[in-house]
Amino acid sequence: MNHIWRRVGPRTVISREGRRYRRDVCAALAAMRVERMDGRLAVRVTVCPPDHRRRDLDNVQKALLDALAKGGAYRDDSQIDRLIVERGPVALGGKVLVEITEINA
Repeated sequence: MNHIWRRVGPRTVISREGRRYRRDVCAALAAMRVERMDGRLAVRVTVCPPDHRRRDLDNVQKALLDALAKGGAYRDDSQIDRLIVERGPVALGGKVLVEITEINA
């Protein structure tokens, strides 16, 4: 996730790797035929790293949540009222598991 954003002069832009990541997330959502949620949301993210090296879990959130919105899981990440991010077991190649539920007001 540390390679998602690039600085170009005073601007911050999404890198080539970031665009590929976003495309992959969008493709996964399309394959699962995910329908957009419009209400208030709770999101649980389990990050399964590819190895045992030290990693900061907070580096995962921004790119992932933006990609989920771009892929149509929800309108905007401002809908998220509850966000839980936890470390899962090491997985070959690494993976991120996401569970999104609507919160009834």
